[in-house]
Amino acid sequence: MSTPPLAPTDAQPAAASNCLDPLALERLRELDPSGQNKLIERVLAAYMKSLDRMLPELSQARGENLDLQVIRHISHTLKSSSASLGAMALAERCAEIETRARNQQTEGMETLLDAMLDDIQQVRMALTALAPTTP
Repeated sequence: MSTPPLAPTDAQPAAASNCLDPLALERLRELDPSGQNKLIERVLAAYMKSLDRMLPELSQARGENLDLQVIRHISHTLKSSSASLGAMALAERCAEIETRARNQQTEGMETLLDAMLDDIQQVRMALTALAPTTP
């Protein structure tokens, strides 16, 4: 018996579900077609946990004493993990932030970081809607 593809349902907010590439999610599902190993659940949990760990670090790296090293590291990490889950807009924004941080370009950084945080909230909502509920 095959597992149905991950697709938006009526219960999922349209804006949230649109921020994920269904093909990327399907590729993850193909790695565990029966769902027996709970790969999707484990990947989602790891991603959410990494957000919980990195966002406070990012908050501390912002402001008057902008720490571009921390910003570069966090944006690099989020770029890869977000892309693997199909959050391509977030991954692209992270790539831009990473490049700017590497090149010591601070102009407009706070605006980009705010936009990245907005993207993260949309991705969180979409992933939460996709997470299977356990009885």
